Amino acid sequence: MHRPVPLSQPLRQPVAPRAELAPLLTPSLMTVVTGARRRALRDGDRQIDTAHLLHALLESDPEAGAAFEGDHQLARVLGYLVQRSIGYGLRWQRSVEDSGTGRLLPAVRGAELPDPRASGWSPAASAALEEAFRRAAERGEAQARGLDLLAVIAADPGSRGAEVLRRAGVDTDALAVRIGER
Repeated sequence: MHRPVPLSQPLRQPVAPRAELAPLLTPSLMTVVTGARRRALRDGDRQIDTAHLLHALLESDPEAGAAFEGDHQLARVLGYLVQRSIGYGLRWQRSVEDSGTGRLLPAVRGAELPDPRASGWSPAASAALEEAFRRAAERGEAQARGLDLLAVIAADPGSRGAEVLRRAGVDTDALAVRIGER
């Protein structure tokens, strides 16, 4: 009889963003974060990672979708993301996306935040949100937008989101340039 291999750690429920983050996200980006949380739960993943954020972003933010070279490129990225939820990402299950290790959610917010792994966020996803907030602040805006998050995901070569983009044939450097021009 085949028995499942026990996990060294129990699966954690990914959590919604902390309440103090809500004012820092546009309504569409809050929708993205909520969608990424649902996707991680549905996929049985321990943490929300950058691929979950990318998938939710492209499904709900038309401005982010318009940053691609055309509908064909966007469709290809979405195709890879769907494959991830039905098997492509199985190698990622029960592992931690840690390209953002050492970076926590916004220190500028003044709150002492727990380890992102314990919070249901991968270190890379936490770092991506932090960097999106920083980009918005540099523009003088109080809230991060979907394009901020897309630019950060594309710029982190070690993130799962960037890996999906590259596998779908997206030049992540060119994508970052297009986003910067917007």
